[in-house]
Amino acid sequence: MELHARSLWLVTEPLHAVCYFDEECRGLGKALGLKGFWMGYFASRTAPLGAVEPAAATAVLGVFAPQMVARALPAAWSIAGPTHVLDERGSRAARALRRIGPELERGAAELLPPLQKIVDDAPALARPLFAANRALCDQADPVGRLWQLVTTLREFRGDAHLAVLADEGLDGCEALVLAAASGRVPEDTIRQDRGWSEEEWGAAADRLRSRGLVDTRGGATEHGLRERERIEQATDRLAARLLNSLPEAEIQALLHALEPVVRRILAADVLPFPNPIGLPHLDDPLPPPTVGDAP
Repeated sequence: MELHARSLWLVTEPLHAVCYFDEECRGLGKALGLKGFWMGYFASRTAPLGAVEPAAATAVLGVFAPQMVARALPAAWSIAGPTHVLDERGSRAARALRRIGPELERGAAELLPPLQKIVDDAPALARPLFAANRALCDQADPVGRLWQLVTTLREFRGDAHLAVLADEGLDGCEALVLAAASGRVPEDTIRQDRGWSEEEWGAAADRLRSRGLVDTRGGATEHGLRERERIEQATDRLAARLLNSLPEAEIQALLHALEPVVRRILAADVLPFPNPIGLPHLDDPLPPPTVGDAP
């Protein structure tokens, strides 16, 4: 089931990620009167939780420097309330998907029922961003609902990933240093994108070096590469709980139905590669999930 969970991420993350890379979506903050992209990002990402304070937002987002979050929150809430932010976020994401794939209006009818079942049946305990986003999935617009459902799924995986990082004893900066050292995210931009200073980044690298995870040149050691893969496998294991309510045939059908949708998005060159979310490009057809693999 872990392989299914990885495949589900690969065919849903690009749908969600239009909200970060589509030009109209990137203009959300400015349209609301917020100060730049990042204030809009933190407001829209955390708005499902309400007018959250920076300490809580930093904890649930995991890998952003506290001072970067604090520059955006709570100031954003004095300009645009969470409900207004959410309405704008969803409508812009739906318009982006319609521009990329006009046929998605018809295709949503096939995709919505299994996605909704997954979201409805998934456990919410200790998954704050998942639980908050799940409450937003009852939408009349089928494309907007599709985007909200895949967003809810990705936040389930994100909550799981942070739980794994915490269990492995990695803080947010250390997790990014290790991801960059192993080639998962672009090292030349990820530090600034997540708000860490050179001193904080260097100190995190020193801590990882003392654990044998990175070498003196900043690359991942063999131990570090194994650790990074163990983190992904553990994330897959926890994320696989999303699929417990679907039989094998329905999982296969859902993955098959999502693949042409995600390929249309990738073909539109909306998402950059490499990218800060670590999403690989699907150059070849997805490998078929192993039939009957254990949950």
